[in-house]
Amino acid sequence: MTSTERSIAAAEAHSAHNYHPLPVVVATAEGAWVTDVAGRRYLDMLAGYSALNFGHGNRRLLDAAKAQLERVTLTSRAFHHDRFGDFCTQLAALCGMELVLPMNTGAEAVETAVKTARKWGYQVKGVPDGRAKIIVADHNFHGRTTTLVSFSTDPEARAGFGPYTPGFEIVPYGDLAAMEAALDDHTVAVLLEPIQGEAGVLVPPPGYLAGVRELTRSRNVLFIADEIQSGLGRTGRTFACEHEGVVPDMYVLGKALGGGVVPVSAVVSSREVLGVFAPGEHGSTFGGNPLACAVALEVLAMLRTGEFQQRATELGEHLHSELGLLVGGGAVDAVRGRGLWAGVDINPSRGTGREVSERLMARGVLAKDTHGATLRLAPPLVISKEDLDWGLDQLRGVLEG
Repeated sequence: MTSTERSIAAAEAHSAHNYHPLPVVVATAEGAWVTDVAGRRYLDMLAGYSALNFGHGNRRLLDAAKAQLERVTLTSRAFHHDRFGDFCTQLAALCGMELVLPMNTGAEAVETAVKTARKWGYQVKGVPDGRAKIIVADHNFHGRTTTLVSFSTDPEARAGFGPYTPGFEIVPYGDLAAMEAALDDHTVAVLLEPIQGEAGVLVPPPGYLAGVRELTRSRNVLFIADEIQSGLGRTGRTFACEHEGVVPDMYVLGKALGGGVVPVSAVVSSREVLGVFAPGEHGSTFGGNPLACAVALEVLAMLRTGEFQQRATELGEHLHSELGLLVGGGAVDAVRGRGLWAGVDINPSRGTGREVSERLMARGVLAKDTHGATLRLAPPLVISKEDLDWGLDQLRGVLEG
């Protein structure tokens, strides 16, 4: 057996089959490139679903992590540590908010947002206990906990995991009239992805987010923006909501906040909203740990330069211009996205999204399919134009071959 085959065989034999990865075994990585155990290099056009916005092995992030590793990595929230206050202060400032509640994974952060909205609804809005309702959109992806799959419309994520958590109403994504009709006196929040990533990088109609903002404001309902994939530079702005001039009541952040080095997530909101928690009502042993804060502080410093947002804007325009040329020729049915993020609907005559991903891998490019026929492209924001063009050339070769 080759080293690749041995690694895959061990994984298949001793891990739960909750993923279906491409048959590549990564050993090292730098920037936008990874190298497998056999020494072959691949261009990473997925970037850990946006967790690696700043590339693999980013020197600034590694140096911040190494320096903190020599000092202290964990205190739990039983004690204060010297990185926590700065992290919360700087993240709140970046978001234009007041308070931060740090967690670890994206799903934990969304769960925290749900708990926050319900607590706010009972304590501040005056909704009767146990009656709080949160409105979500169909085709959403907010995580895979039992509560979060309870309001998923994806059978793969949901089926077989009931009984399901009540308290959610699902409306069509992008439909303002349906959203308005669903709002009632017991509604405490609307939870949306500004761009739906797992659904195939679906961008809502122009004015939709602004319309949701107005509806929620007029009905005293919290607007929660799940920017775990879309935020922190991916779309050319710090937050995807900015494209419509929208500021939600609550940001849910993750993935790129940890720079692909450590898991870091957070809920960021006002004092009125996050101030509903009392000690002991919610927490996490690792949430806001010193190592996570040190890495995230460096991420925030990088975002404040605007460099990565600008790269995503400029390279994103080039990406979508080139992908647009593929539409209408029989290989690609549609392209969607914003910034360095695209969903490419592959015509069935060219194979499934999985088959296209495998053929791309054979040409030295790593990408991933979703929902059968859609290829997702989300390269690190540090990718060079030359490397991006090379990756797009490989895609054209796969589709035209």
